[in-house]
Amino acid sequence: MAGVDATGDGGLLGLALSPTFAEDGLFYAYLSTATDNRVVRFPMGGAPNPVVTGIPRGETRNGGGLVFGVDGTLYVGTGDTGDAPLAQDPASLAGKVLAYDVFGQPVGASPVYSSGLSNVQGLCLDAEGAVYATDDAATGPDEFDALVPGGDYGSPVAIPGANPAVLTVPAETGGLAGCAVSGSFVFLGALDGRQVVLATLGPDGAPVADPEPFLPDEYGRLRTVVLAPDGALWITTSNTDGLGTPAEDDDKVLRIQPPASEQTSPL
Repeated sequence: MAGVDATGDGGLLGLALSPTFAEDGLFYAYLSTATDNRVVRFPMGGAPNPVVTGIPRGETRNGGGLVFGVDGTLYVGTGDTGDAPLAQDPASLAGKVLAYDVFGQPVGASPVYSSGLSNVQGLCLDAEGAVYATDDAATGPDEFDALVPGGDYGSPVAIPGANPAVLTVPAETGGLAGCAVSGSFVFLGALDGRQVVLATLGPDGAPVADPEPFLPDEYGRLRTVVLAPDGALWITTSNTDGLGTPAEDDDKVLRIQPPASEQTSPL
């Protein structure tokens, strides 16, 4: 895509379909330019048009989470760009989850929906429409967070009253990216862990046991995890990003029947 700057960990970082895709055929993308991160929209084969611009851009930790809520709100996950205090700066869009309408206008007085986040690479919804985020922490364990309006998730340092994580994942098995929620199951793409992290939540929304590895070391670095309408998981590998060890046929899209089915097919 013209104008994308893939230096550092920038690039095409997130993708979502318009909530009225059947009528307008529009894609929304979160991408890096030489000067900022931004959200654009475009039809298949068409030129991208800016929706949200001016999101801080760094050599690292640029975020990229993108999802539409059930009410059509566009949620945008950003990173702290390696400048951790920005996550607590109300004047900065870095280290936040932002909320906009389809035209890029803030939902509410400010675009900031939740703050105190380090590097939000994945956003997802559960069946009731609750919004969740993966946060790839700069130090300490990664987090899977249930987002609330005005919530503060405690990056870069723990603060009194910070919203607790739904679950945490050690850094060595994390590098959390995409997420999907299917009933009581949570699936988290783990780049550094080379797996999908599988957790089961109880009725109170808390894990009933420690998370387990799913597909460990079978396909390398796993990034996007999306729940399809038929209940399958669509998972992308990320082995050609300069940090993985690509196989001859990388990268791949996998279709998985969760949570325990072995019917896996690369496309």
